[in-house]
Amino acid sequence: MSVRESHLVELVDVTGNAVGEASVADSHRSPGRLHRAFSVLLVAPDGRILLQQRAAVKTRFPLRWANACCGHPLPGQPLAEAANLRLGEELGVAPLELTEVGVHLYQAADPDTGRIEHEYDHVLRATYAPDAPISPDPTEVADLRWIAPDDLLTDLEREPQRYAPWLAGVLDRLLHPTTGLPAQAPERPVGR
Repeated sequence: MSVRESHLVELVDVTGNAVGEASVADSHRSPGRLHRAFSVLLVAPDGRILLQQRAAVKTRFPLRWANACCGHPLPGQPLAEAANLRLGEELGVAPLELTEVGVHLYQAADPDTGRIEHEYDHVLRATYAPDAPISPDPTEVADLRWIAPDDLLTDLEREPQRYAPWLAGVLDRLLHPTTGLPAQAPERPVGR
């Protein structure tokens, strides 16, 4: 088990109130335990967003395309602090000003690894120029690409199996910022 799998996450109820703690590994075992997470979207001045292809060694949804980075704050850790740490670890990006655009609540099973995502996912956004420095860690990131949101929406419809199951909901929060309770994403099958 990787060191990251032993880190603690904050278990929450459906309104985001903390109700306990568990390890990353335990929270992703079936049936999955609802916990706090974040998804960062890096948005270019022209509106394109950065996608990363998750590395082959990821324990959940390896080699699927997802947003710039994802992670879990430690219990009580500020979201921006945790997200900026992951941006640095995964992409070599210096700390950014992040804005929360909503929450995406979802649950998805990875058919390849047997792990379960059940997350109260805070969607964070930052502006980032495509020519600004990015140094992806190959143990975290297999590839990167910039894409227009409309092109991504089309591709998500055509080939959903290429993407992490949370990406459609995260993109929806970016395009339609929310307040209050999170929207529940419809369940869709995930497979090859």
